[in-house]
Amino acid sequence: MVTLVRASNPSAMTLTGTNSYLVDCGRGEALAIDPGPPIERHVDALIETAREKKLTIRAIALTHGHPDHAPAAATLRERTGAPVYAHPSSAVPFDRPLALDADWQVADRTLRVIDAPGHTFDHVVFYLPDECALFTGDVILGEGTVVIAPPGGAMRPYQSTLQRLHDEFPHARTIYGGHGEPVLDAQAKIIEYVEHRKMREREIVDALERGPKTIPDLVLEIYGDKRPVLWPAMARQALAHLMALESEGRVRSTRLDRTMNEQESWILNPPLRQIVGDEQAEVIEAELGAMLHLEHLYLYEPARLV
Repeated sequence: MVTLVRASNPSAMTLTGTNSYLVDCGRGEALAIDPGPPIERHVDALIETAREKKLTIRAIALTHGHPDHAPAAATLRERTGAPVYAHPSSAVPFDRPLALDADWQVADRTLRVIDAPGHTFDHVVFYLPDECALFTGDVILGEGTVVIAPPGGAMRPYQSTLQRLHDEFPHARTIYGGHGEPVLDAQAKIIEYVEHRKMREREIVDALERGPKTIPDLVLEIYGDKRPVLWPAMARQALAHLMALESEGRVRSTRLDRTMNEQESWILNPPLRQIVGDEQAEVIEAELGAMLHLEHLYLYEPARLV
């Protein structure tokens, strides 16, 4: 009933490429979930795969609007005539808004549409009861973890989304994520994601208990210096946790009156277009919230009651 068609856009952020899915909805009709980046041959592959399965694409749905998931929707719509459905607040052009936290009928299949903020605020997850399957976009992946980067994402809404998937869909067996292979033990993967975020936050709080630190300090202490290419993603993760902790009164920050050194600048504001080129930089910028240029360095410490 579900066929994975992977786009040929591998990178550090997209792993082996973006996953698109064709769902056989009965009556010879198919739903295309996340048609992917604007790669013509990928659109060709979606249409050809549907044809091989004697299906016609009748609806296109976006889990969220990032540039490795959504842009091909316009081309696929043009070639199939299928309307594009998306979160009501999506900035990506679409034809019809999805009704959030409601059932959605596509031919003979009923899917549950789940409002799933955190990675982005225009994110949805789909649940297909017939397959006990969750289509999670970039909420949960087939490998690794997800970047939560302000201002487009936020940690507490993301953690609430994970907990909701755990609590409300105990019968889910399979996770079809936006990247990586399908996950065959959905509950174990959701629990793994929930515990991972708790573990990272404990590490940050413990590090601050040992002394005030900047985000670059935290990146080097918690993640180490072996994978500098991932430092910017690690920094945004730390920022998301720190913003949550500060809003809860558990951490406070003080702006430092000095210029960032070269390493600090690299960690917080990497020159992405110089490193990976314009095409990959667009995806990385969307994932990392890198358009939020961090001009100042802050020192973080536990908030103390006076």
